[in-house]
This record gives sequence, C-alpha cells and structure tokens, in this order.
Amino acid sequence: MKAAVLGAALVGLLSAGVAQAEDGQWMVRGRIVSMQNDNGNSPSLGLGKVELDDKVFPEVDISYFFTKNIAAELILTYPQKHDVTLGGTKIGSIKQLPPTLLAQYHFLPDGQFDPYVGAGINYTRVWGADFDPAVAAFDLSVDKQSIGPAVQVGLDYKIDKNWSVNVDVKYIDIKVDVKSAGTKLTELKVSPVIAAVGVGYRF
Repeated sequence: MKAAVLGAALVGLLSAGVAQAEDGQWMVRGRIVSMQNDNGNSPSLGLGKVELDDKVFPEVDISYFFTKNIAAELILTYPQKHDVTLGGTKIGSIKQLPPTLLAQYHFLPDGQFDPYVGAGINYTRVWGADFDPAVAAFDLSVDKQSIGPAVQVGLDYKIDKNWSVNVDVKYIDIKVDVKSAGTKLTELKVSPVIAAVGVGYRF
C-alpha cells in the first residue's frame, strides 16, 4: 500500500515536471525599443536645461519562469551614446549602459494573449563624458551611476508553443548629477519611457 502511494506520488511529481518542461521555463526576447527621455531637470548655467537626446536601439531580455504566473526578467543592451544639449545646443556626449532586473506577474499564462506587469530595479552606468571646448571653463562632469526603480506593462501574443510577439512599455527612474568643478550644478532627470516591440522564444 505504501509502495503504491509512493509510486503515485512519484508519477504525480514527474508529470508536474513534464508539464513545466513543456511550458518552458526560459524565454528570450529580441526587441526594438524607443527611449523617450523625460529630461525633467531645472535650467542651469542661466542657459537652459541640460538634456539627453532620445534613442532607438535593439534590446535583448532573458526571462525565467518560476511558476506559470511569476517570472524574472533581465533586460540587456549594448552601451548607448547620447548627445548632451544645454538650452537646445549640443555641448558634448556621454555613454550609458542600463541593465534592468524585473519581477513579473503574468495574468493569463495559458491563453494566447498573456498580459503582464513587472517591477524591479535599474542600474545605469555612465561614462565617456566628452564636452565641447566651448564649455570647458565650466569643468563639467557627470555622476558615474544611477540606481532607481523600474515598472513595466506588456503583452505576449503566442503564435505557437515556442514563439510569441511582444509589446512592452517601461518607465525607468534614472537620475545623475551634473557637476561644475566638482560642485553639483543640476540633477539630470533622464527618467525615460521605453516602448518596445519584438519577438520571443520560450523553451
């Protein structure tokens, strides 16, 4: 009797594992994203706001599904170079790399349409600040990093067991200090809204 119960339990566990394997615990997506920066900082130097230009670029993300509903997503891209403007005039450029880690909840994991929401943290590394000689007298510099929250809403449309089409919108809180001779001049509130469309493969 004990052997039968143990055997039934083992079959149940194996069946659950097979079912999970069939769903696929991993998903890789490729997206094209449009980064629209908020640039909500105050004017500085009496000449206007310091701002970063908007960008369109590719993105890759990797998701791991702990359950049908709950997943973690790591968002990656290559370093992005942005023009820096002051009062609408270009004064230089910087580079930034913004990996983001999100926890997701998928509302309809068994449906063809699977909407989800996510929340997590962004770490942005900033480097390569290169300012024009015209503003050299201000001795400008930019903080090397930003850590802030990120939120997300998206939808996967399943084509078959493995492939899906994805649309996604994220808001990321990115803020760095702009300094003149080591003294804070203004806070550059990049805080972009990132809209994306792409394809996913689950395995």
